[in-house]
Amino acid sequence: MSLVEIRGLSKSFRKGDETISPLVDVDLDIEQGDFVSLMGPSGTGKSTLLNLIAGIDRPIAGTIKVAGTEVTSKSRGQLADWRAANLGYIFQTHNLIPVLTAYENVELPALLLPLSRSDRHKRVLTALEAVNLLDRANHYPRQLSGGQEQRVGIARAIVANPTIVVADEPTGSLDAETSEQIQVLLGRLNHELGMTMLLVTHDPNVASIAGRKLRLDRGRIIELPKSDSIRKIGAAG
Repeated sequence: MSLVEIRGLSKSFRKGDETISPLVDVDLDIEQGDFVSLMGPSGTGKSTLLNLIAGIDRPIAGTIKVAGTEVTSKSRGQLADWRAANLGYIFQTHNLIPVLTAYENVELPALLLPLSRSDRHKRVLTALEAVNLLDRANHYPRQLSGGQEQRVGIARAIVANPTIVVADEPTGSLDAETSEQIQVLLGRLNHELGMTMLLVTHDPNVASIAGRKLRLDRGRIIELPKSDSIRKIGAAG
């Protein structure tokens, strides 16, 4: 059984008199430890697929199973609990809370888990260490660079040891040097910690860090040849 099993997934939206179908009868398997990139122009449904996997949105047809749990059959309340324990979401804009420190921002998802205070503390420190930001734990977002803020967002996404991490254009708002550093970090989390990742991007250069590359084309997913992956990138600074 694959870690993520998607079968017959379809999603449509109404826009005026027009029906837009970004996903049409999509099948996809993601294995434990995979690093998958999903490419396609803006507006093709890449983020829609992430939101469906996360249970933020619902399909009009099809099923999504993550580690054997059928996400599409859960209620909103059940989905909130499931997301807290199983899914890490990295956004294009880090969405940090300005009045909380880096430590407190990372701790937020862990507050939803049945953890003791000491176990939660260990999780937060481990996540900050994984993104090389232990020395910035007590800094507020305004005291951090854009790249550091994104790394806090990544630490927040991994603090619960999620089953899968989904990343929606995580380098889209960063300069070239900082983007490269974030790509290195994501690759290290996958290779060294074995985290399963699905990365959405419109940038072929960013996509090439993944072991599997997919393209969303007219509502359907096309797998690109493995020979077209994987770009080796340098160590993070």
